[in-house]
Amino acid sequence: MTQDFTGRTVIVTGAAHGFGRAIAAAFARQGARVWACDRQAEGLAETAPLLGAGGAVRTVDVTDRAAVQALVAEAEAASADGAVDVLVNNAGGVLGQGGRPIEEIDAADWQSIFDVNLSGAFWCAQAVAPGMKRRGGGRIVNISSIGGKIAVPHMAPYTSSKFALVGLSDALRAELARENIFVTTVTPGLMRTGSEVHAKFKGDHAAEFESFTGANKLPFASISAERAAKKILAACARGRSALVMPLPARALIIASALFPNITAQAMKIVNKRLPSSVGAAGDEARAGSEAR
Repeated sequence: MTQDFTGRTVIVTGAAHGFGRAIAAAFARQGARVWACDRQAEGLAETAPLLGAGGAVRTVDVTDRAAVQALVAEAEAASADGAVDVLVNNAGGVLGQGGRPIEEIDAADWQSIFDVNLSGAFWCAQAVAPGMKRRGGGRIVNISSIGGKIAVPHMAPYTSSKFALVGLSDALRAELARENIFVTTVTPGLMRTGSEVHAKFKGDHAAEFESFTGANKLPFASISAERAAKKILAACARGRSALVMPLPARALIIASALFPNITAQAMKIVNKRLPSSVGAAGDEARAGSEAR
């Protein structure tokens, strides 16, 4: 396909701010009819003007299977051919949530991140697949993370769920390829989105926030949300199976695969610099805007 999404029906999850908003806006600029969803209605209100006359916003929690099915049914009913053309699974538990040593991660933290990052993506893919099959093709884009390729200390729930999302993408690709449904796994490295103020932090709140946001501000090691969104549209149009960005992220992933022992030693050093256990004092989840 050429990069022409005029009139296409596109669903973008997690579109209330940051990367999801940039992706939704990029598709809208290409003439697509974008259905932007998130569970944060306030943020969606700011996304709505970027979608143009054909766009729509819906408050949807992707962990609610029935709500996801209702959204897809509504989008399909409004589509010219009764199917969603592109699904972008961007909704996810933010990296900072549950940012603390493994002995202090409770069951609710673990489950909530898997519910969003993995189960939410599966419910959305499952809902759009039948319509794509009937129509003869489609695109599913799963936004993973460099944390889905390289494990990061203090982020056990996040990295585990993102590793699992990569596996889910591979499974969907293998099963849906014969239906002409392309699945693209996007692995972004550090990103400048400004969404860290919406993240939830536990443990030593200020220290976890600082460790989470510091590297993202380095222009040579990170990528802006707008530039990343353009790359995703191009990968989507071409039906690419994988997209890793920016270049430093590719280099880190390759180095980790070739030299796993060196990577393990590097992460050991990183872990020594992270905040130590703070016990019950860190049980409260605070937004990044508070933690900073």
